[in-house]
Amino acid sequence: MSSRDAAVAADDSSGIVSLYQSEKKIYAKGVSGWFNQWRWAMVWATQLVFYGLPWLTINDRQAMLFDLGARRFYIFNLVLYPQDLIYLTGLLVISALSLFLFTAVAGRLWCGYACPQTVYTEIFMWVERRIEGDRIARMRLDKGPWSIAKIFRKTAKHAVWITIGLWTGFTFVGYFTPIRELLGAVGSWALGPWELFWVLFYGFATYGNAGWMREQVCKYMCPYARFQSAMFDRDTLIVTYDGARGEHRGSRRRSEALAQYRAKGLGDCIDCGLCVQVCPTGIDIRDGLQYECISCSACIDVCDSVMEKMNYPRGLIRYSTQNGMDQKLSRSAMFRRVRRPRVLVYTAVLVAIGTGMLWALLVRPSFKVDVVRDRGAMARQVGQGQIENVYRLQIMNATEHDQQYVLKVEGMAGARIVSDAQVVVDAAGARWVPVRVQVPPDAVVAGSHPITFVISKQGASQDEVVEKSVFLVPR
Repeated sequence: MSSRDAAVAADDSSGIVSLYQSEKKIYAKGVSGWFNQWRWAMVWATQLVFYGLPWLTINDRQAMLFDLGARRFYIFNLVLYPQDLIYLTGLLVISALSLFLFTAVAGRLWCGYACPQTVYTEIFMWVERRIEGDRIARMRLDKGPWSIAKIFRKTAKHAVWITIGLWTGFTFVGYFTPIRELLGAVGSWALGPWELFWVLFYGFATYGNAGWMREQVCKYMCPYARFQSAMFDRDTLIVTYDGARGEHRGSRRRSEALAQYRAKGLGDCIDCGLCVQVCPTGIDIRDGLQYECISCSACIDVCDSVMEKMNYPRGLIRYSTQNGMDQKLSRSAMFRRVRRPRVLVYTAVLVAIGTGMLWALLVRPSFKVDVVRDRGAMARQVGQGQIENVYRLQIMNATEHDQQYVLKVEGMAGARIVSDAQVVVDAAGARWVPVRVQVPPDAVVAGSHPITFVISKQGASQDEVVEKSVFLVPR
């Protein structure tokens, strides 16, 4: 009887049935190789962008700032307003389609190389190996009794982890609060309650996810692992083990010739178990494709190093496709199968939406206008019987300079603006402007009449916005 069966039997005997199994801690071994270098290149690239962007300045302001209080989103030279939500929608659609496309072509590349969970786990594991040692040393340290050396190593590791987590939380908040002001507030212990909450919350999430939960986030919390099979097909590039070449597994001397171990019925796999030891989710890739596999390719690097030591060909574990493995396809033949209907559809839709978004940004006007009728008085008669409607125009300046705008009304005979027809709006600002429109009493009949407001930038008549509204004439 296995230990697990014995535990179940013990629970049965006491009348208690355990529905949960404790998660064994995974001690991932360090690995080096070509794919590991690419993984670290992505770590550097993503973190330089994340940590560096808030410190860039443009036009005397933070280059990337999402000012929720002022409802302004600054993205380099772009100034976006809540009314520009369509661009966020387009960005989310492009991100989703890109994920679908990359998954259909090459599996979970996002998970293995660029996902924040993977990136920060890699950073935290690097710190852990530097302080506590590699796999065997960490296992011995955890199993050994508490001592001054053990307390020092554990304290140092968690101190570095917490520092990284807090700096990550600080940087995250720096995208929503000017980061230089935030740094000054931290130095003077004057953080606002919301800034303090989000710094601590995001820092704790980074520390908990990358330091403690690690593979459990990928296996149990991330929904991507659950629906990835819907985007996979037999021509998707995945991390695979060549069972036809590797089985049956077994140890042998390095000097043993091919004919000798083949005569014993052995394949190229020496059953060293290193592919399991380096896996951050603790799976055995030799058991086939599993949803826990994040395609980090650590098993490829370590297996290739073993094959080189044994003087065997590399690629016992490699990136391949199911059709490629079954049909013994060459690399060029597998890449030709990339041009299949699913991939072409994803690509076409992605290109169309991306082109549309780019065009919308290029032709985007330098200001926006919203027209709201005054609800206090729908229509009224003023001096000499003039019929007057009152409107409120919100003019949003999307440039980095103060601008002057000219207001006109069209579409109705005799209509004219009797309030100030020239408005100045501050750089990247918005202003509500009351506008009074009057018509002669004998110019129109009673009812609702369509009109248009034409707002143009001073000195740039081609840069104008036209907004429709109605003019009410009482009976």
